[in-house]
Amino acid sequence: MSWDTVTLDVDDDGVATLTVSRPEKLNSLNVATLEALEEAIAEATGTVRVLVLTGAGDDAFVAGADIDYMKELSTPEAQAYAELGHRVADALETFPAPVIAAINGYCFGGGCELALACDLRVASERAVLGQTEIDLGIVPGWGGTQRLSRLVDDETARRLVFFGERVDAADAYELGLVGKLVAHDELDEHVAGMAAELAEKPRYALSVAKEALNMVHEEPQSAGLEYEKRAWSGLFGTHDQREGMSAFVEDREPQFE
Repeated sequence: MSWDTVTLDVDDDGVATLTVSRPEKLNSLNVATLEALEEAIAEATGTVRVLVLTGAGDDAFVAGADIDYMKELSTPEAQAYAELGHRVADALETFPAPVIAAINGYCFGGGCELALACDLRVASERAVLGQTEIDLGIVPGWGGTQRLSRLVDDETARRLVFFGERVDAADAYELGLVGKLVAHDELDEHVAGMAAELAEKPRYALSVAKEALNMVHEEPQSAGLEYEKRAWSGLFGTHDQREGMSAFVEDREPQFE
């Protein structure tokens, strides 16, 4: 499949790079772009080992939703737009492989919400992040009110949403909004290295680990612990479990499927 504002590139190691490509609009998300993202994520599901999400150009990761499109929406139209944005964010969060956000510039509003839905966030020193919706007379609508406070403390999340604060990459790192901060010209190389290392890990075990970690935010601890027991024991007898443990005992590099 091909799209006008989204590209999906998969290398020989199973690392897929999903790029929002509207640099003239700072990669803002209109309906067509969100629909393309949804289709591209579905296409990558089950076929890649790692997914990297980024934005085209040097200025923006994703600067947010398309305000020119939103400004005249009715309530039913806004509801449909919110549902579409939630589907894309949910698809990233539940994608059966690690998802890395390579934040190369402005990351506001809906763009920040997509980054929050990823497993790992690496920011360029030029990046600026924020849930900036309050100054548009609205609130985060694609998961930001729920996911933000899972990364930062509750009061910080409230401050970011109430004031619509924009935080630079260094402050975002200190707050825990991103997990790694790198020089701008090192971002692609650093993320590529992370993705390559993850691609060498056992695919099924990573998928199970991600699902178990996600349950921390969705179920009571007792349910998560019960799932973890089943998931852990269910990995025994798989090729990757046998290979990983044999390689450890034999002091060699494992060859995972």
